[in-house]
Amino acid sequence: MDVPLNPFLNLRRTQRHAPVAAAMPARSDVVVVGAGLIGLSAAWRLAEGGRTVTVLERETVGAGASLAATGMLAPAAEHEPGSDPLLPLALDSLARWPGFRDALQAASGIGIDYREEGTLVLAIGRDEVERLRFRHDLQIRSGLRAQWLSGPEVRAREPGLRPGITAGLHCAADHQVDPSLVMAALVRACLNAGVTIVEGCPVEALDWSGDRVTGVRTNLGAVTADLVLLASGAWSGEAGLLPEALSLPVRPLRGQSLALRTTARTGTLGHMVWTEQVHMAPKGDGHLIVGATVEDCGFVPGVTAGGIYALLEGARRVLPGIEEMAVEAVWSGFRPTSDDDAPIIDVLAPGLIVATGHHRNGYLLAPATADAVADLAANGALPDYARAFGLARFRRAPALRASA
Repeated sequence: MDVPLNPFLNLRRTQRHAPVAAAMPARSDVVVVGAGLIGLSAAWRLAEGGRTVTVLERETVGAGASLAATGMLAPAAEHEPGSDPLLPLALDSLARWPGFRDALQAASGIGIDYREEGTLVLAIGRDEVERLRFRHDLQIRSGLRAQWLSGPEVRAREPGLRPGITAGLHCAADHQVDPSLVMAALVRACLNAGVTIVEGCPVEALDWSGDRVTGVRTNLGAVTADLVLLASGAWSGEAGLLPEALSLPVRPLRGQSLALRTTARTGTLGHMVWTEQVHMAPKGDGHLIVGATVEDCGFVPGVTAGGIYALLEGARRVLPGIEEMAVEAVWSGFRPTSDDDAPIIDVLAPGLIVATGHHRNGYLLAPATADAVADLAANGALPDYARAFGLARFRRAPALRASA
């Protein structure tokens, strides 16, 4: 069986942006390193504010984590012990999403399949029910909306689930988007705003004048800039680009996912569904996305038999209909994960900003991050809602701990 590996090309061929390789400009107000979700969101925001922006991407748009993601905007389902410091930023960014969605769809002409049905978090058996009860108590103490459901109440909402479902939580405020559509819309919105996007252009060095960054050098030439934004995801922590004193505590965590094709006969889900093993997200075009493994294996690409087996078995445990669904795509990506699993948004040096380390909350946090970068670019200071996420926190205790 020929199973495709690239989710963007194989799930959204008709939405794939036109080639964006452009002539390298000699100068730009802002250079963004990385054409993923965070880099493009910030580039679009900065260009809308009147700056000339060039985005440089080492591979192709979204190749790191952005097109491998599920697209969850799920602060309630994600909330776990130790993640309280991240919760205000997560809720702030979720509140920004409707405006971000409307502006992005208007600027691009592309719908992004924004869905508001909420998340069902499921439990099977006594042990899982006890852990789910603990999660629910934590959500309520943190002021989150989460409704406890009995097994029959869960199955009334999702009739295709197995009868063995014992209990569940309905997190009504959790939403989702389709990553491939968001990325296609961001590319189009950026191009319409005058952003230059250059693919296949790794940044090899920063140019410095004294303690100030004045541009970048690449395999295609140099670009001078007033501001450089480092938004290269899991690659942000690689040695060589930054001096040791500015090194970033960011590493890749591989995640494997797959897409199933649903039909009228197989049925599908009406909500995002989470279990202790997997999460499943129905998309508007009939795909059901199943994800995602968490593997600390460095930049080792590809999918494994064990990873795909774990995803399928975890999904089949609660949704027997997947046995009849065709596997349309499998893929892996690299989550950019900081030492405390929370984003790093900061000024590293005059002329150099960083926005990285979003772990598995990139889509949720994109609007707030883009706005914070715009504030940093304008006044050199983080807004109040993002102030806790600078690099200095890693030099003090106790460490901030976000959801794993």
